[in-house]
Amino acid sequence: MKKLEERILRDGQVLGENILKVDSFLTHQVDFSLMKEVGQIFAEAVKDAGVTKVVTIEASGIAPAVYVSEALNVPMIFAKKAKNITMTEGILTAEVYSFTKQVTSTVSIAGKFLTSDDKVLIIDDFLANGQAAKGLITIIEQAGAQVEAVGIVIEKSFQNGRQVLETAGYRVLSLARIAGFEKGQVVFTEADI
Repeated sequence: MKKLEERILRDGQVLGENILKVDSFLTHQVDFSLMKEVGQIFAEAVKDAGVTKVVTIEASGIAPAVYVSEALNVPMIFAKKAKNITMTEGILTAEVYSFTKQVTSTVSIAGKFLTSDDKVLIIDDFLANGQAAKGLITIIEQAGAQVEAVGIVIEKSFQNGRQVLETAGYRVLSLARIAGFEKGQVVFTEADI
């Protein structure tokens, strides 16, 4: 997605060898018009897959996932990183390691929101090592639902997340694929959609 790549080049900040800060439009402050376009592109890419739910993980995946669910006209569910007192029964959980925060969290979704009839599109802001997507896949499969694809706004192609997911048999769709960082600049490789 050319518009997303241009925004990354303009507003993204490379921090160290493998961190890209995009807090001005995705991970802290949200550019709703860009996210709406992101949603429409993902929806178009899976329009024939029969997706019934969009699933993400809090917090930065929520904005793009909402716009994808709007474009598909299906519910969006987000996995919570902290269980609250109202989540009392039928909870589906998985352990997820955060590359950025360098902590492991137990993420949860109330089982009543996923059924074996569901065809799920996972949406997330970044793909690095694939741990968040793997955790969501675990939860979705606990419910007996089917993962149709994993949609990623920004993929770090120089890390192994795509390989992990594709080797496990999952379709990965990325809007911006980063080949690496050279002298503090983002270098892109060809995106999926």
